Amino acid sequence: MTTEAEPLDIVLVGPMGAGKTSVGRRVARRLGVPFIDTDKRIVAAHGPIPAIFAEHGEERFREWERRVVAEALTEGGVVSLGGGAVTDAGTRDLLRDHPVVFLTVSADAVADRIRGTNRPLLADDDPVARWTSIFDARRPWYEEVATATFDTSRRPMQRIADEIATWRRTLA
Repeated sequence: MTTEAEPLDIVLVGPMGAGKTSVGRRVARRLGVPFIDTDKRIVAAHGPIPAIFAEHGEERFREWERRVVAEALTEGGVVSLGGGAVTDAGTRDLLRDHPVVFLTVSADAVADRIRGTNRPLLADDDPVARWTSIFDARRPWYEEVATATFDTSRRPMQRIADEIATWRRTLA
């Protein structure tokens, strides 16, 4: 007989470009659970993230994000958080009772992934240097909430997803 604590839920955190969405979709398929991208939910409710930052500021965005994360965690499945979600103490508190995977990636590997994207925090002359600075600042929060860490720098996303799904099943 299954109990409430047994569904194979998992939260993915990590910097921009680490592969949270692409890995998350694959992990959800492997585990047979829904996939929830909290950034996509925020966009659906409030519009494009760059516009939210420009019109309402980061503080309001983080407030909306915390609400969306709380709702997603009650639904279960694989929940992918935006790169900056962990900067909010309230959001970090929400993650304490959930298995959290920190997806990390090297600056070299992320360079191709972030090129040409419309990410407001990377609007800079040197987006990789800006990404590195942001990642270095957030790393302690990722590590604080993480139950496990997987590097996505140089391995196929499917292999990483398989490893995460296998790891998650060992916790059940």
